[in-house]
Amino acid sequence: MTIEYDIFLDDVIIGVTKLEKADAPMGVVFGDINFNDSKFNYDFLRKYCVINNITFSEDAESEFINTNNIPALIVKDKALNLIQGISRSISGMDAEGFEINIIGIEYSLYETLFPHHVSYYNSLFK
Repeated sequence: MTIEYDIFLDDVIIGVTKLEKADAPMGVVFGDINFNDSKFNYDFLRKYCVINNITFSEDAESEFINTNNIPALIVKDKALNLIQGISRSISGMDAEGFEINIIGIEYSLYETLFPHHVSYYNSLFK
C-alpha cells in the first residue's frame, strides 16, 4: 500500500508526494511532487522565494531551482499528522519534475510515521 501525503504552501494544497525515498538514520524523507496545477513550476517557485526571502540556487537556462528551508511548506498525511523536521525544501526543474525534501525529523516520530523506511534500513544489516 502506497501512502500519499498532501503538500501545502501558505495553507493552500499544491500537490501530493509519496515520500518514497529516505535516509532513516538521518531522519530524512523525500519524494517526487505531483503538483495539482501546472502553474506550480520553476517560475512560480522562483517568484515565491524572491517574494518571501527564501534563499535558493538556480540555473535559469534549464529552469532548475533548489530552495533552502521554506517555513510555509507543510506536509500532512491523511490522518493530518504533520510531517516536519528542521527543514522542508523543494528542488528540481520543469523538464524533469520536482522533489520535496524533509530533513531532521525527530526519530520517535520518524519510526511512527515511516516504519517501512526504518524496516528497510534495518534489513540492510541482517
